[in-house]
Amino acid sequence: MKSHSLVLILFSLVFASFQAFAQKDSKAKAVLDGMSQKYQSMKGFTAGFDYTYQDGGGTGDRQSGEIAVSGEKYRLKLPDQEIYNDGKTVWTFIQTASYKEVTINDAGQMEGELTPSNVYRMYQNGFNYKLLADKTYQGKAVNVVELTALKANAPFKQVKLMVDKATKDLLGWEMFDGQGGMFSYSFKDLKAAPSLPTEHFVFDPKKYPGIEVIDLR
Repeated sequence: MKSHSLVLILFSLVFASFQAFAQKDSKAKAVLDGMSQKYQSMKGFTAGFDYTYQDGGGTGDRQSGEIAVSGEKYRLKLPDQEIYNDGKTVWTFIQTASYKEVTINDAGQMEGELTPSNVYRMYQNGFNYKLLADKTYQGKAVNVVELTALKANAPFKQVKLMVDKATKDLLGWEMFDGQGGMFSYSFKDLKAAPSLPTEHFVFDPKKYPGIEVIDLR
């Protein structure tokens, strides 16, 4: 499924990339630390997002979705697909007009990967970073921080984060694969949500009669 591969690209990228000679910029670190501390201090949040992919030939794809995060738990919703993670188990649910299936994994299998619950900490390991020129994004003044990963074998060379200068909100980011491809994500309607129940992050197959269950634990 194409949507399935898009989700894997969106929130399952392993932290690795190419060797670079840039140094960590103290001003960039201050911006990143402020953004990270804000989100880690929240008990949870919800947001909508727009996702766009454009390859080197100009072909693109666009989707919209929703996320909810509470600590290490998260729930990600895209057309025809949802991912649930309660901190112990990950359910990837796919539903179309013709079939339904859920794949189940241990959350520990995703250790070290980029997920909605750790995107705000991604810069802390494996990246150099520097502050670029400020810009206007979503009608707001933002700091632009460029991350450059340290290892040579990763699919992405650079990540640019757009951080609201006034609120420290992460409004969006762009990922570049070094072959002309760009993955762009834009958050919207971000809301602190400290009372998200545990059940919100658990998938119940019993609610979907006839579903195919693929248990990989």
